Amino acid sequence: MRQTIWLVMLSFVLSVASAAQELKHGGYAGEERREIKSLSSEEVDALLNGQGMGLAKAAELNHYPGPRHVLELATELQLTPEQRAQTQAAFELMRGEAVRLGRLIVERERALDAMFAKGEIDAGKLRAATSEIARLQGDLRAAHLAAHLEMRRLLSSQQIKKYDELRGYAAGRKAGAGHGHAHGKH
Repeated sequence: MRQTIWLVMLSFVLSVASAAQELKHGGYAGEERREIKSLSSEEVDALLNGQGMGLAKAAELNHYPGPRHVLELATELQLTPEQRAQTQAAFELMRGEAVRLGRLIVERERALDAMFAKGEIDAGKLRAATSEIARLQGDLRAAHLAAHLEMRRLLSSQQIKKYDELRGYAAGRKAGAGHGHAHGKH
């Protein structure tokens, strides 16, 4: 029995070591077939559809609700008709800007990829392309974060607290967090 257990454990260790070695040498194996090498198809879809992709965590996890989730939780948060309309407007504004910027990021990543693929890249083109992509990524993040700022203005302290609870953030809420700030409705 001990020998069987020992052989199973040895087999497991060897297979893990083999997989680690394969990853070490394989690196990005399979990704060379991507249309845009630096972006997965899921990332491209998220960018083109204005999805958050975790860009607003600094706000979301510090008691600044996101408009999409506020709309999803509208009943539980007891949004007024005015709050619902303003939240919808904030969401649509954010999503429109995120889609616009996402499209530009995908286009710029495609162009960067093409320069490498064609061997037409040099240090100057590299710096210009990556700086533009970084600027667009910053603008995209700012668009998502700005929508969270708007939600903080629109919602009462009680609604924000309820939002945090519904989203599962209540355990991390500090005493007094979210209080003493101006909110739209109290």
